[in-house]
Amino acid sequence: MPRPMVGPDGKIRAALLLPLSGPHAAVGEAMLNGATLALFDQGADRVELMPKDTGGDPGRAAAAARQAIDEGAAIVLGPLFASETASVAQVAGAARVPVLAFTTDPAQARPGVWVVNLLPEPPVRRVVAAARAAGATRFAALVPENAYGRLVLNAYRRAVADVGGVMVREEVYSGANPDPAVRRLANYAGRRAPIDAQIRAARALGTAEGRRRAAQIQREARIPPPDFDALLLADGGEQLRAVAALLPFYDIDNPPVRILGTPLLAAMPDAGREPALVGAWYAAPDEARREAFEARFREAYGTAPPIVAGVAFDAAAIAAALAGSGQTPSGVTLTQPEGFVGALGIVRLMPDGTNQRGLSLIEVRREGVQVIEPAPERFDDRIF
Repeated sequence: MPRPMVGPDGKIRAALLLPLSGPHAAVGEAMLNGATLALFDQGADRVELMPKDTGGDPGRAAAAARQAIDEGAAIVLGPLFASETASVAQVAGAARVPVLAFTTDPAQARPGVWVVNLLPEPPVRRVVAAARAAGATRFAALVPENAYGRLVLNAYRRAVADVGGVMVREEVYSGANPDPAVRRLANYAGRRAPIDAQIRAARALGTAEGRRRAAQIQREARIPPPDFDALLLADGGEQLRAVAALLPFYDIDNPPVRILGTPLLAAMPDAGREPALVGAWYAAPDEARREAFEARFREAYGTAPPIVAGVAFDAAAIAAALAGSGQTPSGVTLTQPEGFVGALGIVRLMPDGTNQRGLSLIEVRREGVQVIEPAPERFDDRIF
């Protein structure tokens, strides 16, 4: 006998798998609050959330998914991490229960398992296209030596090739000391070499005029700009601030080099306090909707939410939207072409398990940020 998709009270039961204990408990709690807020706003009478603690552990996540499905869950929201998602996918797949996972790892996406978090590639494509439209042709990248940095770098290479640009430089740095990577990227010694040669030649004259000339060159000479028009920085927080501060030291200035960032910049409202980041472009979810969600979250819970709380809101809102229209979660109903609207704007789940989101193009200003191009409101507009 097939397992019922709707409980006796007429509600769709949605498992919510989160790390509610352990080192990531605070994030898990914020995500639980975000999902709960979605139901308060649009579906408390149609969806029953079933929170389950994974502790961030793949084995516990699989056991939590199995328990929730045995209790009647028609959809699984979560878990948070890629390793957990791989374990949950096996359990849910065997029961034919769809999963809306919160990981950012696109490798976990597959039919039946949708990655609803912000994927690295679409925001990268958005800023690369904008930079190319503004005249950039030569691109460079400076990324951290971690999984996110590698994902962003690979996406950047593809995006640059697709817009007809050229990757001229790329560097990977360790978090402990980015200085050597920035120096290599800047080719500082090579760009300065002709000036140093002129200074040495003037001093070699051994005259007062030669010394005067050397001092003048030292004072007035300008190092030529780098051999790239746009530079992607794939970091956030204090680490991004530290990396950006090194750029002018090696004469990488904006302009002439357009600094590009990732959605990690959206979590840095004071990014403009770092002069090297002023004028940087990044793509992120609908700014107006995100700000409205953050205000609503602060009103309800007294704290500012991490962006993943908005992702949890979106997943719960998708379940509520289906329940409200009398639909049960399935591959067909989850991938409807018009998509859904959540805290982070419009989102559409694709048959391969990835997602598409409407993204704003945003510029860092000294006093905050400025939306250069607003996010689309419908999926018949351009989507990256």
